[in-house]
Amino acid sequence: MESRKKKLPIGIENFEKLLTEDFYYVDKTYLIKELLVHWSEVTLFTRPRRFGKSLNMSMLKHFFELGSNKEIFEKLAIAKETALCEKFMGKFPVILISLKGMNAGTYEKALEMAVQTIRGEARRFQYLLDSEHLTFYDKKAFSALLQEEMTEGVLCSSLKVLSELLEKHHGRKVILLIDEYDVPLAKAFERGYYDQMVLFIRNMFEYALKTNDCLKFSVLTGCMRISKESIFTGLNNLKVLSIVEVQFDKAFGFTDREVRKMLQYYGLSDHYGKVKEWYDGYQFGNAAVYCPWDVINYCDALLADADAQPKNYWSNTSSNEAVRRFIRESDKAAVRREIEALVAGEVITKEIYQELTYKDMYDSIDHLWSVLFTTGYLTQRGKPEGDRFPLAIPNIEIRKIFTAQIMEFFKENVPKNGEAVRAFCEALKNGNAECVEKRLGEYLKRTISIRDTFVKKQMKENFYHGILLGILGFEDTWSVSSNKESGDRYSDILVETDDGETGIILELKYAENEMLDTACRAALEQIERKRYAEALLEEGVAHVLKYGFAFYRKRCRVMLAPG
Repeated sequence: MESRKKKLPIGIENFEKLLTEDFYYVDKTYLIKELLVHWSEVTLFTRPRRFGKSLNMSMLKHFFELGSNKEIFEKLAIAKETALCEKFMGKFPVILISLKGMNAGTYEKALEMAVQTIRGEARRFQYLLDSEHLTFYDKKAFSALLQEEMTEGVLCSSLKVLSELLEKHHGRKVILLIDEYDVPLAKAFERGYYDQMVLFIRNMFEYALKTNDCLKFSVLTGCMRISKESIFTGLNNLKVLSIVEVQFDKAFGFTDREVRKMLQYYGLSDHYGKVKEWYDGYQFGNAAVYCPWDVINYCDALLADADAQPKNYWSNTSSNEAVRRFIRESDKAAVRREIEALVAGEVITKEIYQELTYKDMYDSIDHLWSVLFTTGYLTQRGKPEGDRFPLAIPNIEIRKIFTAQIMEFFKENVPKNGEAVRAFCEALKNGNAECVEKRLGEYLKRTISIRDTFVKKQMKENFYHGILLGILGFEDTWSVSSNKESGDRYSDILVETDDGETGIILELKYAENEMLDTACRAALEQIERKRYAEALLEEGVAHVLKYGFAFYRKRCRVMLAPG
């Protein structure tokens, strides 16, 4: 009888819980050794969302913290480093705070959330109130960190005060871990109180990291590498390990070997190709990595349903605002061509600015490239030359985010071209294939197209299908059906005009070989062979127009069946 498999750790960010409650763990404990060998007073790891930052921070906490459960590390890679474990494991007071929850509509609400975060961590150390090593005033300062109400000054100095009191009580330096340090800044930028939040974070970090002699070391994580001048002013002991650094390049995300091992463990090796195609493709330093959140979620879906198809998991955790803004730059012809090249799987070389403020992020297309790279929508392909990086879309999942935003942008712009759309629809209704082709061709020239080096033929047809649905949707009195059952298969698009007298069938083909006329004729032949007109005729539509549409990149051909 097969032994029960470990549970998949979906959303589990507590390291001890993951190890003690029988969850599958991809061992990243070598990060501990690397951190101690490549010592820095303050280390900042920047990685995209959902690449295991919070779990790694929890791992660090449970390794270094006084009184921690050492048994959970016994079968992990770090246990082989016996001298290092003897010297560092369970030897330090550890403060761990996450700023992930500081998602507020106003600055005042954000500070209330910060108070709750600090109070929550301070409550773990209530034994300080009984400490023989602390004075009355020390304990009074600690009590202030437990209160519902805190002044902004107390809040700014709270991490420094807590570390001072812990060192005084234990006689040992303190390790400070700050997870998702940039989330409050992102939210403040979105909600309009950015300048206030920058000042608060800068003050807190100056107290905690710059003028704090009680620290053994500190580790921060985040998504963006915020300009040093903005947040880390005067912090000379900061080491930034971004996605371009070779050090620690395999510490976040899953390597190919780790993914193969996980799939084999769960009996899912047959799905390796799809997992790789959808969720691999990121390059951190010299390492090729998968997004762990996606791999774990898709494995979970496959265990429940062997026929489950890959889907976007990562995009649900982010607003995709950077992609949305990027696509809206496509009214510029040069940017449009670059977007098309990326979606086609090509590589674009761009200068990357690794240090930005949130105010800088969207103020130019040049900065947008940097934001897309930093946040995981683009990745590097090969070695950079100085600050110029070869960039590409990592995988199918991210590519689908781009194409969805392209289509959304297109549909938003349809009403702005009302006269042209009306002329297209009128020509379609009147059986004027030449005019339909001309109007559609003009549209395609202004639209980001899906080229043919990256995707299957069916996916390209779906793209043009979406464009036609977007245009036809402008005629709100028409009945438009997409892939409706008709005859003995499915037609691409069926239309009934508002008077119910005219029906229109549109069958689409993508001409891989550029033979547009041949593809058009094949579309018309399919309409006849599959009897797509039957549904319209059965409903009493007197006049049925049958169109074949063929596409190749930005070119189209439209033919009307003789009637």
